Amino acid sequence: MSWRSNRRAALLAVLWLVLATAQAARTVTPLDGSWQFAREDIAAAAQADFDDGAWARVTLPHTWNAQDGEAGGPYYRGAGWYRRVIERPAGAAGGRRQFLEFDGATMAADVWVNGRLAGRHEGGYARFRFDITPLLRPGRNVLAVRVDNGALPHVAPLGGDFTVFGGIARPVRLIETDGAHIELLDHGGPGVQVDTETLTSDKARLKVRVQLRNDGSAPASRDLLVTLRDAKGLVVVQRRQSLRLTAAAADATDVVLDVAKPHPWQGIDDPYLYQLSVELHQAGAVTDTVRLPLGLRQFAVDPQRGFLLNGKPYPLHGVNYFHAGRPGHGVAVGDADIDEDLRILMQLGVTGLRLVHYQHPPHVYERADELGLVLWTEIPLNAAMSEAPAFRVNLFQQLRELVRQNRHHASVAVWGVGNEVYRSDEPIRALLGDLHRLAKQEDPSRLTTYAHCCAPDDHPMALQTDLASYNRYWGWYDGQLTDIGPWADRLHAKLPDKPIGLGEYGAGASVLQQEDPPRHPEPGGRWHPEQFQALFHENYARQIAARPFLWGHFVWLGFDHASAGRNEGDSPGVNDKGLVTYDRRYLKDAYFLWQAWWQRKPVLHLANGRASPRAAGTVAVKAYSNAQRVSLEINGRPVGTVPVVDRIATWPAVTLVPGRTTLRVRDERGVSDSIEWEIRP
Repeated sequence: MSWRSNRRAALLAVLWLVLATAQAARTVTPLDGSWQFAREDIAAAAQADFDDGAWARVTLPHTWNAQDGEAGGPYYRGAGWYRRVIERPAGAAGGRRQFLEFDGATMAADVWVNGRLAGRHEGGYARFRFDITPLLRPGRNVLAVRVDNGALPHVAPLGGDFTVFGGIARPVRLIETDGAHIELLDHGGPGVQVDTETLTSDKARLKVRVQLRNDGSAPASRDLLVTLRDAKGLVVVQRRQSLRLTAAAADATDVVLDVAKPHPWQGIDDPYLYQLSVELHQAGAVTDTVRLPLGLRQFAVDPQRGFLLNGKPYPLHGVNYFHAGRPGHGVAVGDADIDEDLRILMQLGVTGLRLVHYQHPPHVYERADELGLVLWTEIPLNAAMSEAPAFRVNLFQQLRELVRQNRHHASVAVWGVGNEVYRSDEPIRALLGDLHRLAKQEDPSRLTTYAHCCAPDDHPMALQTDLASYNRYWGWYDGQLTDIGPWADRLHAKLPDKPIGLGEYGAGASVLQQEDPPRHPEPGGRWHPEQFQALFHENYARQIAARPFLWGHFVWLGFDHASAGRNEGDSPGVNDKGLVTYDRRYLKDAYFLWQAWWQRKPVLHLANGRASPRAAGTVAVKAYSNAQRVSLEINGRPVGTVPVVDRIATWPAVTLVPGRTTLRVRDERGVSDSIEWEIRP
């Protein structure tokens, strides 16, 4: 045989090995394009031979409430149908398994393949999968999905101040694996669980539990390779095990990893991530793989010192975040929209987020790991509950999904078991207690909380979880702006051993409505001047800053969001308490106030830039800043330099005369800002 023949044979052998490995390894195929859609309930649409040619063509993510869900008033809540074709090549390798993966379908989804039911999932915001191997055939396969966002009496949420956008509002994929694979049917989780058993500056010990399944008809021998790599991709520690997997059965195995001189995940200061890979091997080829980011950290809360990250106080402040909704799209948005939101929030200076009021898309958790954001994430027990056993079963399912899909994320610190349930009797107390215990059973390493609003502060329902959290709006709905600080002091004195925090506080604002100085608006009215929201947050910020015992505080709301039941401010169908407008075009003045408190970079912002035209006369001018002193000039004429107090520089009596007027401020660092007002007689 010539050297050319030897070389050709060697190349063919390498090519065969590459193709065999690719065939054996897990493959993921996006299914976001080429869907047919109808917003009506059509029983025959499940059948493979149904004619959907007259339906609309859509791509995912998709919602059928993109228009009516943002307009205010009633919107369509019912069933809709999606259909598409999956081509399966003839002669596909036997023994392989195929799974459909949905990142979310609101609120319940029934899935058919070739006219046969693959399964039903109830709950609109968690990932779920179905094994469709027995339902597929070579060639053309028809996938039909009935989605229902109607008010299902046993599926949470039963209420809430937000639009329940119906549809397949998150991506869908087809996953193919070897017959022996890492588990895919554990409540949508990755099949790999990591617990940090010890963490010191010298050593970390990790226990990695790998769930496995052999769907084949014969036992399978595999090698398990678990590898931890550092941020540069270098191997830190690696362990290998030989496995014998029983036919048609599930199994699990534990692997212990000892990490010398661990590099901790330190929040926004240093969000260091390792990479964990779990591989199954057969005859030297990789047959399945799961890769996860891994941050090594410890969370705790002290009733006096607040939130602790790796044993040290860590100021935890941020906003409530409804995921990335956009006008004309609702919550059917992509990763780029989430990235834009997180960029705006990082510029604000948040250290954490409360993800409301349901599980968010996977990309939010992934980016929070990378950015160093600490997360409180919760299930949709919101406003109302049912005492029916089926509702309890659904809540427990959604909590298990939330935990098992996200417990590997370094960013997740707090599991939320509910928000503002408008009753205070024994059934809700018992339910919250049971949800707390389930969360601790699923994940003993993290904290739990419930966002309490509507019964006495020390009511048993408020105290079932590790942390007590309160939604308080004094100065907006009732009470005075100065009430929040004394309230916190009284509660802290009454419950000295219970960590307490603020889950929500805020006020509505429209950038189209200006009133300087503002009167107190009607919360449900159509006049929500931007200036009052700023005044609200000025008062809250100084009082919160004086109380470091609060374990965390979260402004309601990061961004205005769709709430079909509202008719207030400048637009119906929108909750306008955001620091940023729904379309993300405008940062409200209150955004810059909190930026001055939270951001480490220089901040200087002249308030009331949109309050023009305005009348001549004497006005107060103010700027938000984290400098020491700020100087003001008007039309180039110096007015004076004042100290910054509680992040506000104020010139209380500035005379304005008719004409185009430029105001400019500058601090001792050389940072400046300016606005223009039209002054009328």
